[in-house]
Amino acid sequence: MSARRGILAGGNWIVDHLKIIDAWPAQDALANILAESTGNGGSPYNVLKDLAQLGAAFPLEAAGLLGDDADGRAILADCAAHHIDTAQLRPMPGTHTSHTDVMTVRATGRRTFFHGRGANALLAPGHFDFSRTHAKIFHLGYLLLLDTLDAVGPAGVPRAAEVLRSARSHNLVTSVDCVSEAGDRLRSVVEPVLPEVDVFFANDYEVEKLTGVALRVGEAIRGPAVVAAAQRLFGVGVRAWCVVHFPEGVYARSAAGAEFFQPAVRVPATEIAGAVGAGDALAAGVLFGLHEEWPMPRCLEAGVCAAAACLRHASCSGGVDVLEACLARGRAVGFADAVM
Repeated sequence: MSARRGILAGGNWIVDHLKIIDAWPAQDALANILAESTGNGGSPYNVLKDLAQLGAAFPLEAAGLLGDDADGRAILADCAAHHIDTAQLRPMPGTHTSHTDVMTVRATGRRTFFHGRGANALLAPGHFDFSRTHAKIFHLGYLLLLDTLDAVGPAGVPRAAEVLRSARSHNLVTSVDCVSEAGDRLRSVVEPVLPEVDVFFANDYEVEKLTGVALRVGEAIRGPAVVAAAQRLFGVGVRAWCVVHFPEGVYARSAAGAEFFQPAVRVPATEIAGAVGAGDALAAGVLFGLHEEWPMPRCLEAGVCAAAACLRHASCSGGVDVLEACLARGRAVGFADAVM
């Protein structure tokens, strides 16, 4: 693995239409839009752009589908500006680039998403060619927002498993993230794919849905429950690392039983512009460290500091800067009290 170099990320390529609102309205009521902008969205787009802004010196490669439209051309131009290889990021005539309307409440940073799948719904195993890359890590996301890859294939499991199996057969480490969807599809779509996943990222909501383990008592996270849930994820197939993140911090557990917890950065409430993209920024920081073969505690610190930087801007990546600056800012502000 160490002879390979770079991160290839595939899945959802999205243009986010960001709106800051004064409050979340009741049905049929009114909310005021205080500001609006456009930004990057989707797991591979966010992670690769974050890695570029963190200062990754290794190759960054994109895989996925775009519409043959202005949004698609804007994504390709943005990737070029961040030195992201787009050889496997293809425009698809006859469809539109995926978009999401992101509504963020100014006072809380809480956000709600309205999503149009567009070209992402057509992404299939045949759109990935792992023989063309020398990358070390392949990151796929988001499961549950990729219609063709979420569908059951000839082998009786979601077709995302075919993509991940192919990546592993070409000696890439596989990494996966999913979306926080209500209902039971986390178990039916994500769980069957986990035996092909080396590094699995999930937030507390997603872990609860996948494992049935309640991670909180009221507002408080329960450390033993997080540990038990991670153990269950290994029981259904995760191969190397479970990375469970929540507002209080991030917990990582290895298949061999090593475990680490990193508290979140104490970001002042007055500096939080929005939480959209924070999970992807955390994943970018952790993947940066894993690529460089850092010890996991150092990877987790990079992750929470990148996530904290992300909170400073309403877009997914606007607040992320070079890793040294993210780390320095996080250490200067300090970290939350340990909860595990």
